[in-house]
Amino acid sequence: MAETHCPYCALQCAMTLDGAQVTPREFPTNRGGLCQKGWTSGALLTSPVRLTTPLVHGRPASWDTALDFVAGQIERIQREHGRDGMAIFGGGGLTNEKAYALGKFARVALRTSQIDYNGRFCMSSAAAAGNKAFGVDRGLPFPVADLGDADLILLVGANPAETMPPFMQHIKAGLVVVDPRRTATAERATLHLRPAPGTDLALALGILHSAFSEGYAEHDYIECRTQGFQDAWRIAAAWWPERVERVTGVSATDQRAVARMLAEAKNAYILTARGTEQHASGTDTVSAWINLALALGLPGKPGSGYGCLTGQGNGQGGREHGQKADQLPGYRRIDDPAARAHVGKVWGVDPSSLPGPGRSAYELLDALGRPQGPKGLLVFGSNPVVSAPRATHVTERLQALDLLVVADFVPNETTALADVVLPVTQWAEEEGTLTNLEGRVLHRRPALQPPSGVRSDLEVLRELAIRLGTPAKMFPTIAEEVFDELAKASEGGIADYSGITYARLRDGEALHWPVPDRRHPGTPRLFTDRFGHPDGRARFVPVDHKGPAEPPDDDFPLMATTGRVLAHYQSGAQTRRIDELVAAVPESYVEVHPDTAGLAGLADGDMAEIESRRGKVSARVRYVASMRPDTVFLPFHFPGENSANRLTNPALDPTSRMPEFKVCAVRLLHGGME
Repeated sequence: MAETHCPYCALQCAMTLDGAQVTPREFPTNRGGLCQKGWTSGALLTSPVRLTTPLVHGRPASWDTALDFVAGQIERIQREHGRDGMAIFGGGGLTNEKAYALGKFARVALRTSQIDYNGRFCMSSAAAAGNKAFGVDRGLPFPVADLGDADLILLVGANPAETMPPFMQHIKAGLVVVDPRRTATAERATLHLRPAPGTDLALALGILHSAFSEGYAEHDYIECRTQGFQDAWRIAAAWWPERVERVTGVSATDQRAVARMLAEAKNAYILTARGTEQHASGTDTVSAWINLALALGLPGKPGSGYGCLTGQGNGQGGREHGQKADQLPGYRRIDDPAARAHVGKVWGVDPSSLPGPGRSAYELLDALGRPQGPKGLLVFGSNPVVSAPRATHVTERLQALDLLVVADFVPNETTALADVVLPVTQWAEEEGTLTNLEGRVLHRRPALQPPSGVRSDLEVLRELAIRLGTPAKMFPTIAEEVFDELAKASEGGIADYSGITYARLRDGEALHWPVPDRRHPGTPRLFTDRFGHPDGRARFVPVDHKGPAEPPDDDFPLMATTGRVLAHYQSGAQTRRIDELVAAVPESYVEVHPDTAGLAGLADGDMAEIESRRGKVSARVRYVASMRPDTVFLPFHFPGENSANRLTNPALDPTSRMPEFKVCAVRLLHGGME
């Protein structure tokens, strides 16, 4: 029996495992609750399709044969195409230790700049906006339990009632939801605003306009704790609510009501999530909501604040310790000479040998197999065939590689393309740490022995590093040893873990980073006295509305948006293996207003074809009377002909490099595949 945490979202609900039997455990984030995914998470531990033997070109092989083959191919590729001929694609579900080791392996063993991860598709816009405004990126700069005392919470582009249901226990008072769909979360709202997809930024400007023009702005706070308000206001001043109504469809009355509700609340929070971020203007859109929060004096105020709901299980820690293209451990920039010197010393390498920034996630996938792109790719903890935008094109790029190696514990759509599949441990079979949505570092204890023939990701990286000529001591396989090195590498960085030890975590200390020494109690609440910029002030960022990169037109008159459903997670590689979850949502579907479906000759329950400029998918029609007539919704958890990401637009945010998942132009046709 072991105390551990759920393998899915960043709420990281606490549970106890007895074999494969799950029991919820009391913890500040979940308060003894679990969602359907958490309750059934033990079923994956005994899955009959579990990978237990390495595969080379689809045939079983010994570990030595598989690793020798991979190392030989890496050496050949780098000899013929240079160090950047090899690339790595990681995942936001990897433990801190594995994310750290993956980044180190890329820069020390491969010496490639070509590494990024699927978290680029999740939190990158909020991270960029948070760094601009606050000088720090931490999803929630306060404990999630603080929300219980709020008088009002404004949720923008978030549907936690389905994506992280135990979170809803913390919402006890007024709730305003901004979402084009009438979601399960919106059903609980005091007020639901339904902007057209891709117009959230204009809505934020309209509410800021109302707040300032009607006297709700906190001028003392703006004067003492921020800078740049006038530049931001010059733009917002032109977005009066009636103009915003024409762009978004949200009434001027409702915009003014939200401004008043936020101002009158004693304790108010603004929280954003993927619906706000996953746009070609996602960073600016998040910045617009942060500007509203700053104008009202919320960030750093006791009982109030701004935060972002992180998605993946280790979405926070996964981006802090080096598997992003532009980062070194501790949330350091890889192009910062001081950061390179510090990390080089910890690693025992010349800082000048460390590569510079590489391609972001989609740009990396798009470059695969091209003349100037990587010829080999190692994938750890991700399934980009389903999860990446313009998925058919990404599949073609993966097929163009000389070498594709995937480390995973169950087969998925990406392992099906791999030259080599390496069976690795899963969550309940390994020790490690994760950092949840509130910046709290959690210890995950092993509960089961892995099946015979399975190795950990840390062991895989060590064995490959040895074969590539790197000393074995540089890649320990004991998680605690890796964490101790991570702590040293992060020392002095924004995400400083140097004071965290496994002993402190095992003793149950609640350690929210930064924790700069072993006597430090952690920092559950950031910004109470100062923000992360050198002068201690937050920054207003002037932003303006541009609209979606691909607006609807005569050929593609509808807007498609994508998202998650309660029963499934991410690409569905895990949840589509669990009978109870498959029974709950067995296939893809498209939510459509009945009038919109009728115009296409589609009845409720028919199979439809949804087409964008990038591809077609099939999905079963669901009549949803609350849908906007100009919008359709598809979950993105399904593969093949049902893959919503065959439609999505890879237009990238210029700062975060986030693709525009949340809106693309489509048309609805009769006759999808049964």
